[in-house]
Amino acid sequence: MKKITLMICLLLAAGVNAQQEKGIIGYANWLDNWTEFKPQKTESKDANQILAGNITQNTKLMKKNVYILQGNVYVTNNAVLTIDPGTVIIGDAASKGTLIITKGAKIIAEGQETDPIIFTSNASMKKAGDWGGVVVLGEAPINKFGGAGSYTMDLDPSLTAYGGDNAASSSGVLKFIRIEFAGRKVKGADSFNGLTVAGAGNKTVLENIMVSFSGGDSFAFYGGDLNASQLVSYKSINDDFKMTQGTQCRLYNSLAVRSSYLSSNRDGSRCLEVKAYEKKSETDFTRKSTFVSASNLTLINDSENIKADVQAGLIKEAVYVADNAALELKRSVISGFNPAVLLDSQTIVNGENLKKIKIEEMFFNQCTGNIFTENKADNSDLENWYGNTIFSNVYSQTDNKETFVDIYNAKRPDFRLQLGKITASSGK
Repeated sequence: MKKITLMICLLLAAGVNAQQEKGIIGYANWLDNWTEFKPQKTESKDANQILAGNITQNTKLMKKNVYILQGNVYVTNNAVLTIDPGTVIIGDAASKGTLIITKGAKIIAEGQETDPIIFTSNASMKKAGDWGGVVVLGEAPINKFGGAGSYTMDLDPSLTAYGGDNAASSSGVLKFIRIEFAGRKVKGADSFNGLTVAGAGNKTVLENIMVSFSGGDSFAFYGGDLNASQLVSYKSINDDFKMTQGTQCRLYNSLAVRSSYLSSNRDGSRCLEVKAYEKKSETDFTRKSTFVSASNLTLINDSENIKADVQAGLIKEAVYVADNAALELKRSVISGFNPAVLLDSQTIVNGENLKKIKIEEMFFNQCTGNIFTENKADNSDLENWYGNTIFSNVYSQTDNKETFVDIYNAKRPDFRLQLGKITASSGK
């Protein structure tokens, strides 16, 4: 009887602890070994192999070689591109190298924690936008008319189609990968992203991917049905995680670190942007709208002077939810934004819409306002709704250094929440 009682007590204790775990979680710091927070100081290796043109048959890239990606490189003809752990692929800055996995083709890029696959720049002074990025096009549903889209940019339109009917399709594996200094500009205002995934199905593996210093978004998901975990966006110019065109996405245990001084205020750069569509006129509203279920995210502005940056207009919202989109955000940390969450001005605050935007068990820290509607002066309705104790949202005004385990460690930062911090006052 004593054993049973003890076991019940232990289970109850474990349950309480589990409920308190907010932001990125893990018994150890899962950022160790495979990430790099100072990639500018990493010397580029000299390439001995060239990747150019179309890859039309199954191809393997090996660690013993260093590859340079010249111009737009397409994997076509249902071919599979396999990349060994530890392989380095350099995006050529002069030709703005870009890797495109076309619809029906696959990428199998499965690095290891101690031997990640690295995509980086060959510029002598590396910076955001040096090269294109990685584009993966699949055959899962999107909400554009005809269920099809084209990621044109300045790419070959005959090779950039995406979308279909196969939500359970696979475009391959991307695991233990770093993508650095991608996001080149095209057509004036547009930019490539570090990783663009358009119309990919839920058999596609997206785990332990770090995108740093992207000139566009770090991760952009257009439609598709996706599971993603342990994604890291570090100091992107545009959005960290962008979801649009009917994406059905489950995002778990992921991190976005923003800098007030790198963000593109013109584009309204955010940690998480959830939109139903890019162009309303191209959207089929009989199809599924964008739905994102996100849990255990840490979204942080790493400024050491949040108040000054807010006054200077350098800090905006962390999360933006547009009209007709749905978001479930749970057990996450948002620290240092103005405000934490912003709803599109077209979103009417009523019971129907609030059911589509669930924000629960959150830790809001150092935010100037928590949940607002765009261009609305009085947001007491939203603040009172989400401030209800039933949602278990916690509010704090604690310095980042005290809130997180060790975020200013230059080599091995730790963005996990200090355990004692989640007992902070739940009052606003």
